Amino acid sequence: MTARLAAGVLVSALIRRVEATGGSGMVLARGDPVSGAILLVILDRGRTLAVLQRTLDAEGRYRWAETGPADPDAPGVLADYIARQRRFDPDLWAVELDGPDARAIADEMTGG
Repeated sequence: MTARLAAGVLVSALIRRVEATGGSGMVLARGDPVSGAILLVILDRGRTLAVLQRTLDAEGRYRWAETGPADPDAPGVLADYIARQRRFDPDLWAVELDGPDARAIADEMTGG
């Protein structure tokens, strides 16, 4: 089994990388600093492009999988989705990354 980067460290690194390219990052909900699952909301200029969650693939590698509501930009839908996920898993991190390179940065940094 491959070692996994602590969730809090990965979240901080993702935010710093996005901010270094002129974007912004924000923690919407803090999870467990070591083993919390991570949910990313990827935006570009405030428009939601994707909602991703870190998953383990068949080969044992971490990757980002598409998840979330069908229309995350509808009023209240994304906030409700995150709240439901956190009721199921209170250790879940919810992180917003806004910038033209946010998805590419996330894809480079799976943390595992």
